[in-house]
This record gives sequence, C-alpha cells and structure tokens, in this order.
Amino acid sequence: MERESFEDEEVSEILNKNFVSIKVDREERPDIDNIYMTACQALTGHGGWPLTIIMTPDKKPFFAGTYFPKKDRMGMPGLISILKSVHDSWVNEKDSLNKYSSQVVSVISESTDNEDYFNSIDEITEDIFEDAFSQFKYDFDNIYGGFGGTPKFPTPHNLYFLLRYWHKTKEEYALTMVEKTLDSMYKGGIYDHIGFGFSRYSTDREWLVPHFEKMLYDNALLAIAYLETYQATKSKKYSDIAKEIFAYVLRDMTSPEGGFYSAEDADSEGEEGKFYIWSADEIKEVLGDTDGEKFCKYFNITEEGNFEGLNIPNLINSTIHGEDKDFVELCRKKLFDHREKRVHPHKDDKILTAWNGLMIAALAIGGRVLGIEKYTLTAEKAVEFIFSKLTRPDGRLLARYRDGEAALPAYVDDYAFLIWGLVELYETTYRPQYLKKAIKLNNDLIKYFWDNEKGGLFLYGNDSEQLIARPKEIYDGATPSGNSVAVLNFLRLARLTGQQDLEEKANQMFTLFGSKVGSMPRGYAFFLTAMLFSQSKTKEVVLVGDNLKDTQNMLSIIIEDFRPFTTSILYSEQHKDLKELVPFIDNYTAIEGKPTAYVCENFVCHEPIIDSNQFRQKLNN
Repeated sequence: MERESFEDEEVSEILNKNFVSIKVDREERPDIDNIYMTACQALTGHGGWPLTIIMTPDKKPFFAGTYFPKKDRMGMPGLISILKSVHDSWVNEKDSLNKYSSQVVSVISESTDNEDYFNSIDEITEDIFEDAFSQFKYDFDNIYGGFGGTPKFPTPHNLYFLLRYWHKTKEEYALTMVEKTLDSMYKGGIYDHIGFGFSRYSTDREWLVPHFEKMLYDNALLAIAYLETYQATKSKKYSDIAKEIFAYVLRDMTSPEGGFYSAEDADSEGEEGKFYIWSADEIKEVLGDTDGEKFCKYFNITEEGNFEGLNIPNLINSTIHGEDKDFVELCRKKLFDHREKRVHPHKDDKILTAWNGLMIAALAIGGRVLGIEKYTLTAEKAVEFIFSKLTRPDGRLLARYRDGEAALPAYVDDYAFLIWGLVELYETTYRPQYLKKAIKLNNDLIKYFWDNEKGGLFLYGNDSEQLIARPKEIYDGATPSGNSVAVLNFLRLARLTGQQDLEEKANQMFTLFGSKVGSMPRGYAFFLTAMLFSQSKTKEVVLVGDNLKDTQNMLSIIIEDFRPFTTSILYSEQHKDLKELVPFIDNYTAIEGKPTAYVCENFVCHEPIIDSNQFRQKLNN
C-alpha cells in the first residue's frame, strides 16, 4: 500500500485535501493497534495488517479494512473510490456517520471492559491443563511438527506449556511434540543455516519456505525453548541451536550501546528472500565442484531448485553425520563470507524495551544453563542500557529508543517482559541489584496498570495518552501477553521475597481470566504455564555460604535439570543487602561454616542440607 498508494500523487492529493493522514508503527503503539484492530474485527468480521481505519476527529472509527489496491480491482474496491465515497458521506451525512462511530466505540468498550468478557471462575482445576494438552495433541502435525495449518508460526510459549505439563504429569507425548517441533523448525528453511537465526513463520507445512523477516522476539523466545528442552532431554543438539541463535543476535542484532535491534526485513533489493536464496551454481562457485556438490546434497540444493526455481538451504530430508560436521561448518563459513557481500536486508534498528526484556531473559538463561559468561554479560549490558537510556528521571520506563531518542511511556509488555529478564538475571548472577530492580519495576507496573476495581493489568498506563478504550490483553499470540508474563512474575517474586500480596494478585488474575482461558486453553499457553506454576509442588531454595567453589557445586545441581517450579536465592557475605528485599533471609545460616541449602515446599522449610547428593535427592523428590 505504501508503494501503490501512499507514495502516489493522485492518492496523496485526495488524502491531503480531505483527510488528516496518520501512519502508526504498531510495534511502537501497541495500544492503538490493539484498539483499532478490535474495531476492524467488529466492523468487518476479520483483521490483519496493513490495517486501514477511517475515523472522526475525536478518534471514533466508522470504516475499517486491511489491504486496498489503488483502484478497483476484481470486485475489490480501490482506495481512491473508498476515499471519495467516505468524503462524500462526511460532507452530506456527517450526523449519521458520527452516530455510527459512537456505536462502534460502544462495541469496542464492551469487548474490552465487559464483566461477561472476563467471566470469573471460583477455582482452577486440573481439567484446564488436560483440555489444553488435548487441544495441542489434536492440532499437532506429527509428520512435520508444529500446530495447526499453514502458515505455521513458531509460537515457543506453546512448547513452554507442554514442557511443564510433561514435567508435572510425566506425559511423554507432550515432550514428543516439543522435540518434533523444535527438530523440524531447525531442519526447515525457516532457520537460516548459513547465518543462523529464525525467520518469522513458514508459509508451508514443512517449515521450508519462510516469510524471511527475522524478529528479535522470535529468536529470544525460541532460544529459551531450545535451552529448556536441552535441560529436559540432555540432548546437545538443542544447546547447539541456542548457541547459534545467540551468535546471530550478538553479531547482527546488538547495538554498540548494548540494546537489541527489533528486526531484519524480508526484502533485499526489493525482492523477498533475495539475500537468503542460492543457486547450485553459486554454491559450487564458492566451494568448488566436489565440496559444492556434497554440500548441496546435504542441504537439498538442486539445479531445478526446491522453491520457485531457487533454493532455500534446509535439512528436511537429511541429517549431518558426526564425521561431516566439520566439513559442513567449513563450507558454511565460506558461504556466509560470500553472502556478506550481498545487499543486506534493511534492519529495523529501533530498540523496544519489551523485546529487549525477552532477549535479556533468554541470554540470562543461556548464561546459567550453558555456563557461558559472555551471554550473562551481554544481558547485563542490555539492562544497563535500558536503565540509562530508556528510563525517565522519575523512574518511569519508556518503550522505544532510536537514534539517541527515547520516547513513549512503556506499556504493560515492556514492564512484564523486562521484569522477567531481571528475575532470570538474578537467578543467574544472584546479584541483589537485579532482584531490587525487578521489585521496583513490579511496584510501578501495579501502580500504572493494575485495575483496582476488577483486577488484571491494562495495556497502557493511567499516565499515558487515554484512548477510546482501555483494553486488557491476555491472548498469547506471537508473543505472550503482558498479563500472562506478569502473573508468572508475581508468583516467582512472591516465592523469592515472601510478598504474599503478589500471590494474592496472581490468584485474582486466575479468577478473573480463568473462564476466558478455559474456553480455548490453546490460545493462552503462557498464562497456563503460570497456572501450572501455582498448581504444582514448587520448591524454594535458599543457599547460604561463602566458599564460592562449594556453593558453585550446589548451584550447579539446581541447573543440571529442568526445574520449572523451583526458585532460588543465594545469601552470603557479598549479598548482605538482600536483607532489605527478603526480610526473612536472616533466619538462614550456614551450618558449620559450610555451604548450606534450605529447601522449602508449601511454605514449610526442611532441615538444612550440607551434602550435595542429599541436596540433589531433595530437589528431585
């Protein structure tokens, strides 16, 4: 539409004469996007992007649609016809348009703030988890992995739920679905086998043909899925893929100041995917005939092409054998160096607090699980960046940074995702400063976003621009919703600090949103992970000790397995300021000066443990 209409003189003349044109970056203004997408769905029965809205000067929409060509085409009205018709109606029937737009606003308000929309439940039962598992099982593609039809999206939080469901119930098929999906996505063309990182989604069932755009949030959430599955299965291939994702992010998506860029476009030189596709001849030209032929065989690169006459490197029908891994890596490096000379896709270099929070969480988990300090340091640098560049002097978080300018009061996702990142960073470094920041931000989140009447968190703050509606989002779409992440943060922070009011707020959210989640559990996978946390036998570990080597031994036991329902605190001479955050911490002391672990369950702590094997046994019970 930009090329066809907005940059076209004939269209712009009509727009400039009769309308005020506003172009919205939906990533910068998720509040506007959410509200007017709801309007589009109310007016047309469907939604999508690009989103086209025509509204009155007081922001009330009366016309909506998605893509429109410049001129009428095959029964589809063109933008010029629509603009002329709307202008004519505005001149001659303004009162009726105003009345209609007010009715539309009423519908939007009802859908976002209706008691019936969030029909509360009395208690969570195991049925909700079993229903979700059944829905995933029903939608699962057992040949190529993933869920539902095409296009296929990664949606990693579906896998988080299934991993936790497997951990809690020992239902092996839940883990099977996770592994099959992660294996298939990696083997497909949705994964960049030359330069690493995942594209946004696959246009086909096999994960072969991607929409080539690479998003920061996908790569953060997928890295976590691969790391958790590595912990659950001990299969090194998953940790290797996580390392490759991080290599891509650190190389191409990290600003010199330490923040992470948002995305890389699908297009290069005006063609989608041009940067990523190959011919067999070009591969042989770079690698030589013998090596080129061998590489092509592995990655399904043929003379006739595997996609519209061209080739997307993939491993869908092959596996790299151990002895050939070095050969493939050598070839990949040569092809990567060759590809670097091509015209790169445009980089969306705005830095979004929410998506940076996700990448901070991923890198912190990577640093902890893989023992790679570089990941932890990169996460710490990003946190430093956000608190120096994306925070107002009064402490209010901001949403977007670009070219030295930070703007827009942060949304619920910004707060929730960054708090998640800080909690992960605390459980990786055990530096009280990160827990302190998480608690401060969590207090601000409640101050700006909490609905004091009904509970739950609004999309935008009470100090932000007030729009025609104030929605609460719980649907876990391409990313988890802010409410879903926040409710799990509340539970983890409650267990770490003893703040029982956070546990109460989480339960209030389960009650408020429970019926909505129960009506279609598959759409609320991250919210369900929080529900699982609240319904599972959680363990709170307090580790006391100053001998770093021995303490490290205890800490390594905590991370050697997938323990999604365990939280941990480290208390030592260097962590004395933890007392102001966790008042009960002084009750825990080292026995005989040795590193001592206290394992607490259901608010009751067991006898202190100084023996590593005994500690492992207690965690595994």
